[in-house]
Amino acid sequence: MVTIVGAAIVDGAGRVLGAERAEPPAMAGMWEFPGGKVEPGEDELDALLRECEEELGVIIEVMDRLGDDVLLPSGTAVLKVWTARLIRGEPTAIEHAELRWLAAAELDDVPWLPADAPIVDLLRAYLAALEPN
Repeated sequence: MVTIVGAAIVDGAGRVLGAERAEPPAMAGMWEFPGGKVEPGEDELDALLRECEEELGVIIEVMDRLGDDVLLPSGTAVLKVWTARLIRGEPTAIEHAELRWLAAAELDDVPWLPADAPIVDLLRAYLAALEPN
């Protein structure tokens, strides 16, 4: 089973970074959390750090696991997502068509990949808890 790791990168304003897929054609235009495949023998969190550096040109600090494993539609891969924050760099769309910072109220403004949808629902509550009362 292939493990895919994703980062729900949250900024100081309580927004999360969404990334629009550029490819493959079947997924182009859909949104996801930055990340990618864990290589054989690689630690999941090390893979997440590597993927964010490769895809976005940033260094992140991984924080909390967000939800449970999500089995991808293929049945051959599982998605695991963590919250994170930027340590260094400004996110750049190196491998994505577009990047966008989304507040909790804006999460439904983009079409998420089906595997990311349950995580988006959890993220909505997570971001709401960050808002000052």
